[in-house]
Amino acid sequence: MNEFTYPEMMVHVPLCTSKDPKNVLIISDNAELLSEELERHVEVGSKVISCKLEAISALEDKAYDVVISEMQADAAFISHIDRVLEDDGQFVTIHPTLDETEANKILMKTLGRYFKVIMPYNLGNCSTALLSSKEYHPTADINLHRSDMIDGLSYYNCDVHVASFAMGNYIRKEYLGIVKN
Repeated sequence: MNEFTYPEMMVHVPLCTSKDPKNVLIISDNAELLSEELERHVEVGSKVISCKLEAISALEDKAYDVVISEMQADAAFISHIDRVLEDDGQFVTIHPTLDETEANKILMKTLGRYFKVIMPYNLGNCSTALLSSKEYHPTADINLHRSDMIDGLSYYNCDVHVASFAMGNYIRKEYLGIVKN
């Protein structure tokens, strides 16, 4: 699989769903590829703050429009994410494969306490991420102008953005009432 697919999808899906992203937090042990993709968004004022999981509790309340995490999320972690996100913020996280239904249902139910929208999406590399949003729907509220004006992309575009949320019937049935869209 191409090395550009994962970082493009992890970054551009939430940033093109957010109304006006200015401050983005990346939580990763190695944020270099994600940070490079974030640099393509010239409208983002505070480009990126990368931090380790243990530093989250020290972050300021309502300081970020988008949080992108490559760390496994639990209830305590998600409550900190909720605290640092703006009222219309987006949160993208990795998660167990959709085939691990019990682990995912627990994670999605926890996210459901804080977010209006919780949807898995294809990263284009045979894995998925979860997009959780306090306000905006990733297919209804996509910023088409922003998504098509990003220079130098190899994979992501507005069509891929919308299509990445399409899931097979077995996923829809398994997560019925858990996925919030």
